[in-house]
Amino acid sequence: MNRFHVHLNVSDLDRSIRFYSQLFASEPAVVKGDYAKWMLEDPRVNFAISTTGRTPGIDHLGIQVDSGDELAALGKRLDAAGGTVEPEPDATCCYARSDKMWTEDPQGTRWETFHTFGDAVTYHAAEATCATDGAACSPRATPAPIATERAASRCTPAAGCC
Repeated sequence: MNRFHVHLNVSDLDRSIRFYSQLFASEPAVVKGDYAKWMLEDPRVNFAISTTGRTPGIDHLGIQVDSGDELAALGKRLDAAGGTVEPEPDATCCYARSDKMWTEDPQGTRWETFHTFGDAVTYHAAEATCATDGAACSPRATPAPIATERAASRCTPAAGCC
């Protein structure tokens, strides 16, 4: 089952954790020095906040899926919608390991579609900033057009990233 994803940049993590914990009547599932995440069932949402240097507000929206096959199907829908898609296989970002595809809607809102398959001990990989500008997990530049089937084919169990 898909889960909606929202990532906000915040200026005060502790105050934001208190606010959202009260709003959601739930403590975060993950808390780090620069990041917190709630995995809510009602509403079904992966809600994350971070203090990674960007202006406070919405960083990106997304859809989290349960499998690589669901990610490939969602990628095809992104292609059909006319957006450009930037694959990010085996990304270490937001204290997790995931296969991702990024796009932007016609207004420029960044969308992350992803399948998480493990935890990570750092916000992003030391050798790369999760294909981002280093501030948050999102594309660092406008993605180049890519055939989603080709991108998805790189993320297979045989390739070691699903």
